Amino acid sequence: MKDHELQDLVKKISASLFGKPFRHQAYFNPKLRSTGGRYLLGTHNIEINKKYLEQLGEVELIGIIKHELCHYHLHLEGKGYQHRDNDFKLLLIKVGAPRHCSRLPEAPKKRTFKKVLIYECTQCHLQYNRKRSINTSKYVCGKCRGKLVKTKEMILE
Repeated sequence: MKDHELQDLVKKISASLFGKPFRHQAYFNPKLRSTGGRYLLGTHNIEINKKYLEQLGEVELIGIIKHELCHYHLHLEGKGYQHRDNDFKLLLIKVGAPRHCSRLPEAPKKRTFKKVLIYECTQCHLQYNRKRSINTSKYVCGKCRGKLVKTKEMILE
C-alpha cells in the first residue's frame, strides 16, 4: 500500500464512520517504532507505522486509523481528544476503535531485571538493600553514623 492509497482509505473511513471529511494528510512514517500511528496536533496530519500493515494486516491498520481519526475529529471540534478524556473514550466505543494497538510480533518481549545494591556499615555491620546507588561520601549509617561501603551488587530476573 502506498501513501496515496492510505490517504484514500483514511478519507473513506472518516466519511463513513464519522460523517465528516478528512482534510489533511495521512502517510506512512518509517521512523515510528513503538506505536501504530499518531495524530500531529500542529499540522493535523496522521502518521501510520507501515509495519503494522505488513505484520498484522489490514484489519489492524483500520483499527489504528479509526483511533487516530478519533483524536483528529475531537481536536478539530475543540473537545477532549486525549486518551484520558471522556469524549475520546466514548467516541472510541461508538466507532469500534481500539484503545491501544496490538503488539508487533517482531517486538522483543520486555525482560524485567531487578537490581539490588547492598551497602554495609563499617562499624556496626548493619546492611542496607537499595535499588539505586547512593553517594557513600554524603550518607552514613542511620544507626551509628558509621561509614557505608557497597558490598554487593546483584541482578535478579
